Amino acid sequence: MKPVVAIVGRANVGKSTLFNRLVGERVAIVEDLPGTTRDRVFADTAWLGREMTLVDTGGLEPRPGSSLAQKIKDQVDVAIAEADVIVFLVDIRDGVIATDQEIADRLRGCQKPVVLAANKADNARLESHVADFYQLGVGTPLAVSAHHGRGIDNLLDMVTSLLPQPSPSFADSEGPKLAIVGRPNVGKSMLLNAIVGEERAIVDQVPGTTRDAVDTVFHYGGEELLLIDTAGVRRRGRVGVGVEYYGLIRALRAINRCDVALLVTDATEFITAQDVHIAGYIKQACKGMVLVVNKWDLVYGQPKEGYARQVEQRLKFLSHAPVLYVSAKFGHGVDGIIPKALEVWQERQKQLPATVIDTLIKDAVMAHAPPRKGSKRLHVIRAYQTGINPPAFDFVVNDPGLVHFSYQRYLENRLRQTFGFSGTSLRLLFKRGSSRKRQRAGGKKA
Repeated sequence: MKPVVAIVGRANVGKSTLFNRLVGERVAIVEDLPGTTRDRVFADTAWLGREMTLVDTGGLEPRPGSSLAQKIKDQVDVAIAEADVIVFLVDIRDGVIATDQEIADRLRGCQKPVVLAANKADNARLESHVADFYQLGVGTPLAVSAHHGRGIDNLLDMVTSLLPQPSPSFADSEGPKLAIVGRPNVGKSMLLNAIVGEERAIVDQVPGTTRDAVDTVFHYGGEELLLIDTAGVRRRGRVGVGVEYYGLIRALRAINRCDVALLVTDATEFITAQDVHIAGYIKQACKGMVLVVNKWDLVYGQPKEGYARQVEQRLKFLSHAPVLYVSAKFGHGVDGIIPKALEVWQERQKQLPATVIDTLIKDAVMAHAPPRKGSKRLHVIRAYQTGINPPAFDFVVNDPGLVHFSYQRYLENRLRQTFGFSGTSLRLLFKRGSSRKRQRAGGKKA
């Protein structure tokens, strides 16, 4: 299970810039305006072999002066509560201001490891002011420049040293691990109870009854499975935007632990932006997925074909995922969920001979010429499978920079058309071949 690292601080100190620097790509929107990041943004990264989930947050106002500021504060409070390590970002050019002091007071009471980073230390003169931030009382301040990349290695070293050590559990075994994920009140706990045949999780009409993820081990067809219920998505009495995101970190943790995610949606609300967000993370984490459209009894009579077309349009990037229409309340279709999830799990175990993969990809390249950039054209020298769960493939090419995302999608589709891989994401890695291999490929091409 990947630990969570939350980046917090007041508005316009460079949290999104730091987030993008740590992730290595532009994920968060970066503008020189306070309050640009309102919703939390998530991404996985790794440092020295330790994986972690980064959370970018909006600018924190300890005493919100507007309803929007209150909603942002709700989200930041959630991020702090769920984080394993907190990066407290301040602006070295502004020095210590009252808002920083108030945030520091809040963090000292949260009982979480805090790394204090003074951002915008773009040169040695600015860096010399870092000692001023000792007065915040949250540890040794580190001078960094997210924009220029100064001090980032030291920051990551400090964060990594504070991450909790992973503990062995059922999640480390070889048995199938299934996570039930989705928005608040779509029926996840009820679905768990319907699947296992007894009331393992409390079912209530109030969203957020289940505060923590519930692991249920049960046997199916002679096999031991782990079901992770992530219904902990709301706290009682909380309102606002932060409420809707309360369980997202828990969902991300569960997705990281599982082999196959059961994404539960509400048939009466179709596919919402948050459904798409969670589905996108499932794909990013290279997990299997079964889309479970719950409460189908409430839209009885609606043509399933038309609904299915709309779902496919909304989740184009997961068109390989099977879709089931169920009613957890009445048990309709529930008996098909575990068999379908196990089919996806089996697809993730496929191991194909290197010669078979290489031949398929070479034929695909012959059928559809690779992209060209200027006078250079992509050459695929060799392709082979490197792993399972998820199925992973290496492509040795002359220049990975020539691989356009559309051509990568084309090659992935050829793998799926030939070998199936229904319901599971694939991991494709393009790496540069040696000069000798590239010359040999060029000679063959000529």
